[in-house]
Amino acid sequence: MLKSLRKEGLSLKSKCVQNTSEVDGTVTVHGENLVGSSLQVKWANCNICIEESNQCNCDHIKVEDIKNIVAEGDSVDTKLDTHEEATSSFAHAVINMVGMLIGLGQLSTPYAIEKGGWASSFMLIGLGVMCAYTSYLLGKCLHKNPKLRSYVDIGDQAFGAKGRFLVATFIYMEIFMALVSYTISLHDNLIKVFLGTHLKMHLAKLSTSQILTMLAILIALPSLWIRDLSSISFLSSGGILMSLLIFFSVVATAIFGGVQANHSIHALHIHNFPSISGLYVFGYGGHIVFPNLYKAMKDPSKFTKVSIVSFTVVTTLYTTMGFMGAKMFGNDVKSQITLSMPPKKIVTKIALWATVLTPMTKYALELAPLAIQLEHKLPSSMNGRIKMLIRGCIGSILLLLILTLALSVPYFEHVLSLTGSLVSVAISLIMPCVFYVKICWGQMPKSLFVLNLFLITFGLLLGMMGTFSSSKLLVENLITHYSS
Repeated sequence: MLKSLRKEGLSLKSKCVQNTSEVDGTVTVHGENLVGSSLQVKWANCNICIEESNQCNCDHIKVEDIKNIVAEGDSVDTKLDTHEEATSSFAHAVINMVGMLIGLGQLSTPYAIEKGGWASSFMLIGLGVMCAYTSYLLGKCLHKNPKLRSYVDIGDQAFGAKGRFLVATFIYMEIFMALVSYTISLHDNLIKVFLGTHLKMHLAKLSTSQILTMLAILIALPSLWIRDLSSISFLSSGGILMSLLIFFSVVATAIFGGVQANHSIHALHIHNFPSISGLYVFGYGGHIVFPNLYKAMKDPSKFTKVSIVSFTVVTTLYTTMGFMGAKMFGNDVKSQITLSMPPKKIVTKIALWATVLTPMTKYALELAPLAIQLEHKLPSSMNGRIKMLIRGCIGSILLLLILTLALSVPYFEHVLSLTGSLVSVAISLIMPCVFYVKICWGQMPKSLFVLNLFLITFGLLLGMMGTFSSSKLLVENLITHYSS
């Protein structure tokens, strides 16, 4: 994307020039020819080695970087000026990380505590510590190679194209399965919001809750056609607000709602550990965004402190919510705490509406990475409106597929547990350890290698047992449902 190098009196000899260079046109640098449209690249106060026989080691953009930028379809200005976008403070980074982690996990934690016993809270806390550590590992990988910008880049750095493909596959699986879980939650809570409402469709045998869910999806559908991400970024803050409303509504129910928290919690139900482990892990699944948070920080050296504070806040919230819900409702606690709350209380209505609105804030944001990747794959010569049409249609089809699966498999706790065990444990626990060992091989102490090896083994065992258990329960419930 470079046209011509115009600077009178510039001789290509073995020397370094300290200047501000303007590149415009066809350029030959280190034996590479680049041709493209008008573009300016400026290096201020940089030693540019113009020596064809040696490798350039100066701290400026290289030809390979420009070629990668062009291949990825991003502008050079965007890539070069990323340091100017690093404006996130410590507090801002903590808020973003907490907002990314809090979600469906807080709804299911009371159910998991009751099913696993109060001793299972040690697993919840332990997984929080482990996932905080793996977020630290991602930061170390990014620090080692500042060119890495995303979770996918880290996978590529560790294992090349195969690593990039594997990571991308798991990320899209997590997004898809998480949205199915959100839609099931939407379906379950809508019937509580519109309690007593009866709707019928003569062309299809659908329940009232299914019709309401379809209407909610249709309302959310237009957001998938928005091309500018900044136009839908406000949805992220809306999701955080909804999660806080749910938490404080449960607290208000415990204090003012007339529900006595006098139920006993069994010490241990070890046979339920495989299934509830997936629920716990899912609650800590946010690692795919952590590299972006790291790169957005003004002082990335504080990323470790951000992880510690954020995971401490989230783990405290989950543990508090879990014990509070289990003590309030005992064996009657539902897979989502909002479904157990007294139906006629105002705080319950607030919590239900917050739970219903949360998925509505997620669809456009969660499907955006796939939509952007799809748009980059389309020919650059294609008209912008046609690109938007293709992107919108693909997103709409995916959302309708998610809706179909959610209505066909209405078992929130089993789908969420399967998502956590099959996908989240790999992204949040296993992969960061594997990538760190591969990238930093030979530069880490033996004790750290043993720790990472232990976490990899633990994650594999947890994932396999959880996937088997949740899959078995899901199939059994489906057979019972469709045979009756």
